[in-house]
Amino acid sequence: MHYKFLIYISYSYAVPIGNPLEKEIINRGDSVMWFSDLEDGKNALQHKSNQLHTIEEAVTYKPDIVFGATDDVPDFISGLKVQIFHGFFAQKRPESNNKFAHFRIRGFFDLYCTQGPSSTEGFLRKQREKLSFEVIETGWSKVDPLFPLEKKIQKKKPTILIASTFTKRLSLAFNTAVFNEVKRLSHLGIYNFKMVLHPKLPEVIKQKWQTLNGVNFQYINTTDLMPLFKTADILFADTTSAIQEFLLQKKPVVTFNHTFQHPYLIDVNTVKNIEESINEALKQPKELLKNIATFVAELHPYYDGNSSKRVIDNTIDFLHKDKSYLKSKPLNLIRKYKIRRRLNYFTFKSYNRPYTIKLDD
Repeated sequence: MHYKFLIYISYSYAVPIGNPLEKEIINRGDSVMWFSDLEDGKNALQHKSNQLHTIEEAVTYKPDIVFGATDDVPDFISGLKVQIFHGFFAQKRPESNNKFAHFRIRGFFDLYCTQGPSSTEGFLRKQREKLSFEVIETGWSKVDPLFPLEKKIQKKKPTILIASTFTKRLSLAFNTAVFNEVKRLSHLGIYNFKMVLHPKLPEVIKQKWQTLNGVNFQYINTTDLMPLFKTADILFADTTSAIQEFLLQKKPVVTFNHTFQHPYLIDVNTVKNIEESINEALKQPKELLKNIATFVAELHPYYDGNSSKRVIDNTIDFLHKDKSYLKSKPLNLIRKYKIRRRLNYFTFKSYNRPYTIKLDD
């Protein structure tokens, strides 16, 4: 049977999440199109010939399966709605009793393809509460290009990748003292710095860091982080979800003012301790590496680079499965109206039951 897939995104950082899925779909001989509901995503898709430019085109395409790297998807587009996530469960905003808020259930998806035990457990609890969706653990498509892991090579000048989130109160990119310290360290000639910044950060902040470009510092404007992860010995970051992605390589991460003390991170709260912590991380402390291994075993235990294949295999199986045991998705009238207003597309059409294609049809 031939299937039609739609990869639905909002921001440019979702493109690397969909690319491995697109590659797997094409290899199977099925059809795949992309659609973004925001300009940032549309601009990132300009190089693709299979981009749908309007919501009318997306509706007319009539996909069998919609992969959403977004918080919601239009309920009026056909197809099984599958959440593939736009990041790991970052654990950066502890609530009461040091517990963490899980991903919100907004009632638009039929299937959640979770990344590992730490996310699967939370969604299974919510599935038992809501009874309107299914949960299958598959691993995350975005990190497929990271595997197989490459053997670590000792270099004379270690490479330190810097990454930052976009929330001002959490972001090291806004911190002048951190900027000046990285500038000083880059001038020492001991380290090779590479930096990526979240696309939502203000241009003035990005331009400021670009002024450090030189022999030992390189600002890279990209959302495709996997190749950079492979070249880096350690990561210096704040609370960005790139931390979890980088840790899959079992390499150390130094964080600045993280909101929670995790045993798998080296966290610093003052600028004067950054250099010392970087040097400590470069020594590959055994206890730290042990804690990292324990963490990633729960986060994403799949090292075969085949998460995209598992996502698609399980999604197709679920597409054909009898889903009468599931309740209808919630009405969500306000959110549905907001989606229609955002897309300037008003219709009473709504797929409230999980999309199903019977194999004998």
